[in-house]
Amino acid sequence: MTNPLDSDAGSELFTNYESELKLVEADLNQKLESIEELSGESRKSAIRAAERAIDEARELLEQMNLEKSNIPTSIRTKVNSRYRNHASDIDAYTRKLKTVSSDRKALFGDRYTDEEGGAPDIQLEQRQQLLSGTERLDRSSQRLKDSQRIANETEDIGAGTLADLQRQRETIEHTHHNLLQSESQVDRSIKTLRGMARR
Repeated sequence: MTNPLDSDAGSELFTNYESELKLVEADLNQKLESIEELSGESRKSAIRAAERAIDEARELLEQMNLEKSNIPTSIRTKVNSRYRNHASDIDAYTRKLKTVSSDRKALFGDRYTDEEGGAPDIQLEQRQQLLSGTERLDRSSQRLKDSQRIANETEDIGAGTLADLQRQRETIEHTHHNLLQSESQVDRSIKTLRGMARR
């Protein structure tokens, strides 16, 4: 079913971000469900993947929030409602991730004890954080390229419209000039006919 926002000026980017967010949310939900069945290293790896998905979702929410100001006020109330629903969903996913992450027995498996020791691999955590940061930078760069592309396309459309308007103006001016000439010829013809009638 066609989204009614798609045909409104200023809503294209918002709709694109929302579509991408829905895909991220579906993937995130699947990741969170799989975490509950894992333990040990597999569980830690799945948690990190879910954290990256939440980071991506929040970046998309931020972009959607920025784009709301470009949407006509006539439909902004509907857009705000959709935005709040997505934000609420992401908050719920974040709380669920926090819950599964706090289960240290499942996280560290049989190695877990209440005593100190068995600390997670710090270097591995640092590598994962670096990879996560790189992925976020790549996604942000891609979104910037998409925004630039749409801006260029909009500029081209505007330039084409101005050119069309200029041609239409020239046509109207030419038509007006021809009309004035025709009126002048008609006036001369009427004067000639009147002169002939007096003879």
